[in-house]
Amino acid sequence: MLVLTAGCTLPAFAPDGSDQPARQGGASTPAPAESGSAIRWKPCPEVPRGLVGRTAAGMTYDCATVPVPKDWAAPVAGETYGIDMIRIRSDRQKDRIGSLLLNPGGPGGSGIDVAVYLSFGQALGGLPTEVTDRFDIVGFDPRGVGESDPVKCISTKDQDASFAADPDPAEQAAFDEIAALNKRIADGCAKEYGPSLRTYSTEQAARDLDALRAAVGDEKLTYLGFSYGTLLGATYAQLFPKNVRALVLDGAVDPTENYVSGSEQQAKGFERAFTNFTKWCTQNAAKCPIAPDARGAVTDALAKAETSPVPGADGREATPGWIFLSVISSLYTESGWTSLAEAIDALAAGDAEGVFELADQYAEREDGKYSNLFDANLAVNCADTDKAPTVAEVRRLQGEWRTKYPMFGPALAIGMLPCTYWGGQRDPYPVGKAEGAPPIVVVGTTGDPATPYENTADLANMLGVGHVLTWEGEGHTAYPSTACIRDAVDAYLIDLKVPQEGLRCPPK
Repeated sequence: MLVLTAGCTLPAFAPDGSDQPARQGGASTPAPAESGSAIRWKPCPEVPRGLVGRTAAGMTYDCATVPVPKDWAAPVAGETYGIDMIRIRSDRQKDRIGSLLLNPGGPGGSGIDVAVYLSFGQALGGLPTEVTDRFDIVGFDPRGVGESDPVKCISTKDQDASFAADPDPAEQAAFDEIAALNKRIADGCAKEYGPSLRTYSTEQAARDLDALRAAVGDEKLTYLGFSYGTLLGATYAQLFPKNVRALVLDGAVDPTENYVSGSEQQAKGFERAFTNFTKWCTQNAAKCPIAPDARGAVTDALAKAETSPVPGADGREATPGWIFLSVISSLYTESGWTSLAEAIDALAAGDAEGVFELADQYAEREDGKYSNLFDANLAVNCADTDKAPTVAEVRRLQGEWRTKYPMFGPALAIGMLPCTYWGGQRDPYPVGKAEGAPPIVVVGTTGDPATPYENTADLANMLGVGHVLTWEGEGHTAYPSTACIRDAVDAYLIDLKVPQEGLRCPPK
């Protein structure tokens, strides 16, 4: 089964469905980058219109492509990737500081998309005006992602088969079948891209990030990275410490973890978040139709789906894999808990549409087609992985983690198989201190499923200049969820005021 092993996709940042703009310009302050720069910005209001049906009031949207070497370690003339960016500028902008570059995580999430969502303002879960008044908001799709020479090497058929597969195949024959599917996926990517697979590594993307900083005309980088974006930012800080102005790393990945320990930590995080969901159900039975035993209801749904999966309207069957994916999806935001409870309740009554809606949101599957989120996710994760476990080790860990983390352990173990079979060369990211960098803010959420809270201090300590900011909340990532977190991060981004040491922000 394909499971994102480093974190976050758009559902964690897009406004909740209840608040999202219905699908359907002003003056701007000149940017220094436009004078004598090779970058060419072109108006692109069609991007937000394509995503949410309109542009945000008072915002202008411009797009550009920055060419970067395919391989920073051995550049070859004419061999480049094009990194696509969007710049969003408020007509209220005054006393401009520079650009705020964004990465939403994944790896494989589109920074262009998340910048558009965040441009719709604080009332819709976006950036506060205090930030958009002072910065150009610049989202970019990293190499291999979205619009930036995207990696695409997994067929729709194989994606569907992977997501539908049993997340915990007990019989050896069933495990072997899933292993063969993952080998086919890995072999297909190796056949399609060959030696180029190594160039999708995080270190290569971090060097791209410095090229983007220069392209927008900033002497030093101001950056907001979520989930996997924290790893990208941390790698940047190690490579270019003197080019850092301010980095906010929200939802920390711990670079010191190896592939196996990182996957186990994530299994632990999802198990804890699921337990928090079940406790919420018990305490909020009026909002949770599967109370009082939510864990039992989900477990029963998975068991029944093994022999009698509920058919969906599009011809798919709600197999254990699709149900499991809906659970994963719902844990990224606390607002998703109600959706999960309703989906499992409806499934018991023979209606699978809620399950498929949650699963498809996570998988970025629309009208039977996928974005390249998971193709890029595999390419980056496997390029970054120095050593993946053997098939026999995965099988052993599946059993061990089933005991420790019964809902999520087996699937997170099996999720390592693609990198076990990966044919591309590896290019691990650096691990160490960001010597010479200014203070960096590392934000953690105590109930985060995908990047567990324990990672926060580990990343801050590794960098040597990290300062921990804690949100005692649920879901994946914290900014700009509450006033306490928002005020602390805004003060740092704008005035470089480091949050009070040990600051812990309440859930609401």
